[in-house]
Amino acid sequence: MHLRRLAVADFRSWQRAELDLEPGVTVLVGPNGVGKTNLVEAVGYLATLGSHRVAGDAPLIRRGAERAVVRATVVNEGRELTVELEIAPGRANRARVNRAPVARPRDVLGILRTVLFAPEDLALVRGDPAERRRFLDDLLVARRPRFAAVRADYDRVLRQRSALLKTARNGARSSTGADLRTLDVWDGHLARHGAALLAGRLELVAGLAAPAVDAFAEVAPSSEPIALVYRSSLEGDLPADADDLEPMLLDALLRVRRQEVERGVCLVGPHRDDLDLRLGEGPAKGYASHGESWALALALRLASYRLLCADGAEPVLILDDVFAELDDRRRRALAGVAARAEQVLVTAAVADDVPAGLTGVRFAVNGGRIEHLVDVPPQSTTSAPRA
Repeated sequence: MHLRRLAVADFRSWQRAELDLEPGVTVLVGPNGVGKTNLVEAVGYLATLGSHRVAGDAPLIRRGAERAVVRATVVNEGRELTVELEIAPGRANRARVNRAPVARPRDVLGILRTVLFAPEDLALVRGDPAERRRFLDDLLVARRPRFAAVRADYDRVLRQRSALLKTARNGARSSTGADLRTLDVWDGHLARHGAALLAGRLELVAGLAAPAVDAFAEVAPSSEPIALVYRSSLEGDLPADADDLEPMLLDALLRVRRQEVERGVCLVGPHRDDLDLRLGEGPAKGYASHGESWALALALRLASYRLLCADGAEPVLILDDVFAELDDRRRRALAGVAARAEQVLVTAAVADDVPAGLTGVRFAVNGGRIEHLVDVPPQSTTSAPRA
């Protein structure tokens, strides 16, 4: 899979930009703040319908504009598809495939797959559980696009049920009788969609664990081994099947109902879960060094890439200004994987930050312009990068 062309209009700092791309390595070089990351962010948005930098869509619109448009031509096994997204905060986004409108933006998921490694990934190790839940759900949707609907349905039910609990807590309506009967209905919806999402996450973590352990050993061989453990709000051993998880969620919701009504929040469900990252015998968060935290974040992304490749859907690999953050060993490990990828998009403030083995098509980005530089033939990935 690779991108043949990318075009944006009124996206972030770009009033308009177009970029012809090829398989192999493409490097975008330029000072910080000139829009390099904005371009790869647009690619990631096409793949996930979300940004790796902000939670909402409003910051993606160029100041003074009403909407942004991102368009790309994707080549997969010889077949070309042009995907277009129109982003308009406050209104429903619109999507087209080969110029034909689709019913929902999420219908384009799966056409383009990406794995993006960026400085923000340090939050996977040091941030809140929400960061790790999002990582799992984004990867789950990348592997199985149907889970986008499961995720959306669960979020919708969670909002409705949370609003009902807050109403009961505030005394606007009685916490018994009609309210509780309505809550029973929402419990059923939450359990059904939550069980499907939970089953998908459990399967994902089971497949992700071994590649992540191996990747961490490659980039941090002197550190203690890592482990990935899914921590659920449900107690005990969890079955893998959604049909078995659903009654467990229902039972748990009944047990905590009084506490939920008193607090006005949902206390059980996948939205309360976490991916526990272990370093040796203890948690990575708070105990891993800065270098180990970077290595663990890198291992999660490399494992994601390998998992998608094993599924037969090699993604576009995006490396957004990360080489400057890595030491020699981790640079070489990442460059070794990237050099074998069908397509890699790299951003860097300084050209020398990019390992020699990843030189290929190179563009200079500055002053709102993208200039094609003389391509540099790739060298061996065993060459030591700049210290």
